Amino acid sequence: MPDRSALLESVIAESRQHYAAWTLFNQAMADRLGLHPTDLQCLGLLDLQPEPLGTGEIAKLTGLTPGSATRLVDRLEKAGMVVRAADPDDRRRALVALAPGSLAGVEQAWEGPGRAFGEVLERYTDDELTVIGDYLRRVSAVGREQAALLARER
Repeated sequence: MPDRSALLESVIAESRQHYAAWTLFNQAMADRLGLHPTDLQCLGLLDLQPEPLGTGEIAKLTGLTPGSATRLVDRLEKAGMVVRAADPDDRRRALVALAPGSLAGVEQAWEGPGRAFGEVLERYTDDELTVIGDYLRRVSAVGREQAALLARER
């Protein structure tokens, strides 16, 4: 059995490979849907939110500047993917939500890849899935923290 140092090195190398593969996949999916990869990621993030978001919150989630986030929302609104509504608590602010039915094309495009990813996950026990989920939550949190630190250093 490899020692801990070799195991950590292997996990780090596989994580880098995973990131590269996911980046290529995201680009290919965005191309298929006629979207920019950041636009596709924004749609996915909006889908995970329980409430509509302001463009400032979208900027934070996507790592974009507020101006770039506004242009992203403009593109998605023009494409019929999102809708803007006045914030009931602050009429100067617009809230952004997914337009009804806007993810139908994304969901259709995800059918094949979703099955393929699901087949991989089916090979794991519940305990292993718990560890995988925990790992993904933790490295996502670290990634967000490190991105924020790097952005502040600019």
